[in-house]
Amino acid sequence: MTPNAASTSSGPSRRSFLASTAVATAAVAGGMPLLAACGGSETGSREGATSGKAADKLLPTYVASTFAKPDIPSKNGSAAGYTSKVDLAALATSVPEKLGTGAPFKVMAPFWGSPPKPGNPYYTTLDEVVGTKITWQNQDGNTYGEKLGAVLASSSIPDVVVVPDWELVGKISSAVTAKFMDLGPYLAGDKAKKYPNLAAIPSDAWRASIFGGALRGIPIPGAPANMIVPYYRKDIFDKKGYTVPKTADEFLSWAKEATSAKAKVWACGDMRWSAAGIFGVLPAGPLGWNIGGDGKLTYRIEHPEYLEHLEWVRKLFAAGVVHPDEKPITGDPSQRFAAGQMLVFNSDTSAWYGKTAEQAASNPDFQMEGMDYFGADGGNPTLYAGQPALIWSMIRKGASKETIENALAAANFAAAPYGTKERMLVEYGVEGTHYTVKDGVPVKNDRGIQEVSNAWTMLAAPAPYLAHPDFPEIARKQVEWQQRQGAFVKKTSTYGMKIVEPSRYATLSSQFEQLEIDFVRGNKKLSDIQQAISTWKSSGGDKLRDWYKQLIDKNGSGN
Repeated sequence: MTPNAASTSSGPSRRSFLASTAVATAAVAGGMPLLAACGGSETGSREGATSGKAADKLLPTYVASTFAKPDIPSKNGSAAGYTSKVDLAALATSVPEKLGTGAPFKVMAPFWGSPPKPGNPYYTTLDEVVGTKITWQNQDGNTYGEKLGAVLASSSIPDVVVVPDWELVGKISSAVTAKFMDLGPYLAGDKAKKYPNLAAIPSDAWRASIFGGALRGIPIPGAPANMIVPYYRKDIFDKKGYTVPKTADEFLSWAKEATSAKAKVWACGDMRWSAAGIFGVLPAGPLGWNIGGDGKLTYRIEHPEYLEHLEWVRKLFAAGVVHPDEKPITGDPSQRFAAGQMLVFNSDTSAWYGKTAEQAASNPDFQMEGMDYFGADGGNPTLYAGQPALIWSMIRKGASKETIENALAAANFAAAPYGTKERMLVEYGVEGTHYTVKDGVPVKNDRGIQEVSNAWTMLAAPAPYLAHPDFPEIARKQVEWQQRQGAFVKKTSTYGMKIVEPSRYATLSSQFEQLEIDFVRGNKKLSDIQQAISTWKSSGGDKLRDWYKQLIDKNGSGN
């Protein structure tokens, strides 16, 4: 069995990585302060956030799963790890009876890669076992935000829509409360016990699923210490005698030494995502607001480390140590990494397994490791906690009771924990059709790789875990890396809240990502970013600060 949904897909786009997990995703259980709404937005949705005691009343009763004890328990907010073989003949049953009635419904979800044909054995088998009849409306994950925005602005919304956290920008965020139903009548409190796999999802993930004062999302939980990994080619480092850098200056010096354009080897790709962790930059979005030691509430772009991390990445580009295809943003950085043309690149935790498995047969010497984050000056890094849920499936308002119950049945099946027959089916499909068992380990064939991906795993997921029966040491490395980074994670003042900002500020920060891309490549000047920050303040940033300050002053800080 493989990790849960968020980490088994081909992966989100560059934009989604930056928006959702560029620094850290962390969750710490405990009472969050209540943040009441502060007025209504133009769309009629409720602004603000709900947490603390008010949120507790909306949450499903938590009943932990007991199906499989992890070999490496969660620590410092890491995922749990499974490194021993599972007896496939003795898998437990977490859904003893069909909860679905066979009623049809439609699901729109992001998909990275080529979607399988409708009616394939993976879809039909799951429908039969669960008691559902799903029509999948798979959309290109790289442009999903555009499609999502258009659908939410229309009068025709699919029964279930998958909403990623990184797409909750602009009017999409406020539209969520207007377009999707309150699931409280079906899941709040002990009602969730009808769906035991959903009840076993950690409460923090459910707390982050409250939009506009109601439980509207079924979450895919994020591992608390899951974050972008700065991967390096350990096999090449060992061969060349390179030492892993421990400061920003050391990295630049190493990069110059390792780069040889003549040999078609460059040190790295665009390091913005990792640079954010190295320089201690606050997260993007609502989590980027924080009250510092001076008692002032500021946003991420107002801090000196914001400019410092961009200037450092610009130095890398200027020094010629960044692969030339990174400047126009063409091709696949992971393929350049695998080919040895680029020795360091940023990606999510899932790439550790994905690239290792991909290279195992053709490049047996291939070894990748994750660099531990370091502070720019060599001290401990400062990493910031993100929300404990990254993706939600939501049911449209006006859906029939039968549609709702069938959608919940599907989500309950998709959230089956590790060590169960249901998880095996969701992750691997049908034995003989999608995978074979070799030495007690399930191995997907080409059809399995193509069909068993990005669909059912988007409906819900269990508590975060990592397991790779064919490469158990990769699971160990992933978990232990998360545990080491998790020791340095902090929470911001807006931690633990799913905040809906007033729609009048919807595009206030939208220019910064492209500006950052242009600046590090030398296409914009420092004064351009400084001017953008000044414009941000005068065009609504200072007013938005007052809005956040009102929330925090009235109800307390998230940290």
